[in-house]
Amino acid sequence: MNRANRAAGAAFVGTTIEWYDFYIYATAAALVFGDLFFPNASSPTVALMASFATYAVGFFARPLGGIVFGHFGDRVGRKSALVVTLVMMGVATFAVGVLPTYESIGVLAPTLLVALRFVQGLAVGGEWGGAVLMAVEHAPEGRKTFFGGFAQLGNPAGALLATGAFSLITMLGDDVLHSWGWRVPFIVSAVLVFVGLFIRLRVEESPVFEKVEKAATPIKEVFRLSWRSVLFGIGTLPVAVGGYYILTTFLLAYATGESVGASEQLILSGLSFAAFVELVATLGIAWVGDRLGSRKVVIVCLVITAALAVPQFAVLGSQNALLIFAMLGLMRLATSGTYGPMAAILSEMFPAQVRYTGISLAYQGAGAIFGGLSPLVATALVGAAGGAAWPAVGLLIGMCALSAICLSVAPRFRDPAPTGPAIH
Repeated sequence: MNRANRAAGAAFVGTTIEWYDFYIYATAAALVFGDLFFPNASSPTVALMASFATYAVGFFARPLGGIVFGHFGDRVGRKSALVVTLVMMGVATFAVGVLPTYESIGVLAPTLLVALRFVQGLAVGGEWGGAVLMAVEHAPEGRKTFFGGFAQLGNPAGALLATGAFSLITMLGDDVLHSWGWRVPFIVSAVLVFVGLFIRLRVEESPVFEKVEKAATPIKEVFRLSWRSVLFGIGTLPVAVGGYYILTTFLLAYATGESVGASEQLILSGLSFAAFVELVATLGIAWVGDRLGSRKVVIVCLVITAALAVPQFAVLGSQNALLIFAMLGLMRLATSGTYGPMAAILSEMFPAQVRYTGISLAYQGAGAIFGGLSPLVATALVGAAGGAAWPAVGLLIGMCALSAICLSVAPRFRDPAPTGPAIH
């Protein structure tokens, strides 16, 4: 159990740092990158879409990171892959924090921004699958959803740190935010990376990986034997990944834009509160998933998410802080139920010898399709609708339906008990 606890703790700390780095970019993309790196855009909406396009590059890089580090993790080890991804993410994030803007170096600025975002995408593409497997494969039987929840817990913790950091910076005023304040969350991430490396290097390798017969070419084996699992895995994740970004990155830009006009401080504080709700709720939902069935829990939460879509966007223009906070918190509680159990659900869709590659392809493929494009598509649709929120609402409800259908028919694999024979 000590090995399982250490692995769960390391998964939480590592993914917290990785998602913090990933989300501070998303927050900056919604608030300042349009002005700083695309000042010649024809309108604020076009500048925002250009900013979200650079944000999307990270999602398109994630499947490649999943393939590269999935192969490495299935052949060499889960732990080694996780050390490399953490260093990559830390270097790229720090570099964004010291990157000159368009005003200083012209078109080279957005070019370098895209390149660094691509490196971030590669890193997080390899990180998630390994962190999940270290937690789930160390876990005792009957508690895999709960232990896998520690890897998922890094997402709201990273989001809380990211939105909290920018919320503090915005208190200093727009001039500070747009001049140098936006750089601070990126630069201080270097300290977090050193902490994460110290913890991660002390964790033992996955016991399942140590026993499994290694596949010569994991990516080939995945497409030969488990391609249906990859497709169903992608189909289960639209809300867990894409819906999340509609309700954070897009919502932040929409709520603080001209059509709604809410204050940046209010929405950032509300999103910080929502991240705290998810942080508190994730392990409890994972615990319930072990007892009632993780797939049942996710489907119920998908229904609730769809039901809350209309009131979530309706309250943004009310200027009522209590109402906005309440809806953001309720919605995040529902969506955390679609995300928290996914570590265990995706892990059981693939056999152990290709599991790192398989879950990385599914998760990062969904990230590229639904996570990377959702804010961009929602922005374009809402712009075409004259600022009305109903296209974003419809997009979110459609994602809920697709997730529920795919989850209900996705396959399952079971590992032998830890004391059993090696997996062949």
